[in-house]
Amino acid sequence: MRRILHPAGWPPPRGYSHGIEATGRLVFVAGQIGWDATGRFAGPDLVSQARQALANVVAVLREADLGPEHVVRLTWYVVDMDEYRAAARALGRAYREVMGRHYPPMAVVEVTRLVEPEARVEIEATAVG
Repeated sequence: MRRILHPAGWPPPRGYSHGIEATGRLVFVAGQIGWDATGRFAGPDLVSQARQALANVVAVLREADLGPEHVVRLTWYVVDMDEYRAAARALGRAYREVMGRHYPPMAVVEVTRLVEPEARVEIEATAVG
């Protein structure tokens, strides 16, 4: 059971929710980067890597018989916040292709680098099923 939390009088969030109340089995997904099962990056750009990282999150969730609709929190680690902002529309499209129109609470954090030098983004998730 999940319920979106939106304080009265707050403006509607765009592409995320302020909070979710949930009960059930917890599933924690480690940070996923934009490479496929063979270790090849989907592309050099943030959007293609974000799409693949989200697909990787969904693949892990499927192992627990869950889907994107069960995600209650996402944290994105990006190596360039300006790149993230500039790609916002394309990232939104890529997000919806993989996750649908489910918008859990999210945080985006700029980091100086990720473990894999080619990685532009790493995304971790918490789900409740």
